[in-house]
Amino acid sequence: MKTGRVRVGDIELAYDWLGDGGVPLVLIMGIGAQRVFWEDDFCAHFVDRGYQVVRFDHRDIGESSRLDAPVPDPRKLLVRAMAGAKVTAPYSLSDMAGDTAGLITELGFGAAHVVGVSLGGMVGQHLAIEHPGRVRSLTSIMSTPGGRRYLPEPRALGALFKPAPRSEEEAGTHAAELFGAIGSQAWPVDAEALRAAGRAAYRRGVSPKGFLRHFAAVLASGNRRDRLPSVHVPTLVIHGSRDPMFPLRAGRDMARMMPDATWLPMAGMGHDLPRALWPALVGAITRHASRADARAKS
Repeated sequence: MKTGRVRVGDIELAYDWLGDGGVPLVLIMGIGAQRVFWEDDFCAHFVDRGYQVVRFDHRDIGESSRLDAPVPDPRKLLVRAMAGAKVTAPYSLSDMAGDTAGLITELGFGAAHVVGVSLGGMVGQHLAIEHPGRVRSLTSIMSTPGGRRYLPEPRALGALFKPAPRSEEEAGTHAAELFGAIGSQAWPVDAEALRAAGRAAYRRGVSPKGFLRHFAAVLASGNRRDRLPSVHVPTLVIHGSRDPMFPLRAGRDMARMMPDATWLPMAGMGHDLPRALWPALVGAITRHASRADARAKS
């Protein structure tokens, strides 16, 4: 594994690069989540199948650039969004998609297969809409096209907005409890791996302000319902049937909006990537990527 940084405009992005000389695959993590939440073993499955994998920290979190910008009040933002009023934010999901496009360019890939979870799936959608030449295929997991009809359950929002941890040990507990609340109930959850990722993220530097600015970016970016029909990037939409953060219909509707999308519901999966489902997920993603490459060559 190689670790490095690239500059995209005024932003520096920290990344890990696993594998050597394979097909490029970029992983985009969710809201406020550092790249360590893409577990090494999960990434290794792709490397074993001939991919070179890049995972990175979004702007404003982890080891990437932190911004000096206003910190939005999430309650006020939610009220405005629920009322259909305009929401402003220091940056948008389009800006975060631009970061990802720049990363792909600076690493010399030209274009890459892209896999995004939750907010990462939203960033992936903007990437496919606004920078389609950088995307060989898109996989959007447990995400949403945006809008008020796909809001999280109250318990999921409550877990997401619990007070930020103040120690390494608290950070490990916080990660395990968060995914215990929003993750899969039908599949075993590796609580120790989550605690380890939470502790690692704390050592690298947590950013509660960055998390809140990510949340503002989601609400300020609105929905993509009118733009997704223009996406012709081959897309795989994966969504768990028991996801409390975004309902199953969020993924199903998104797949229906996109002209070249494949819909894959996962029975019993919540808002996480349970280890027991890794073979099915990796298999589906790599088959999708291979088909996209074969079509591009034909």
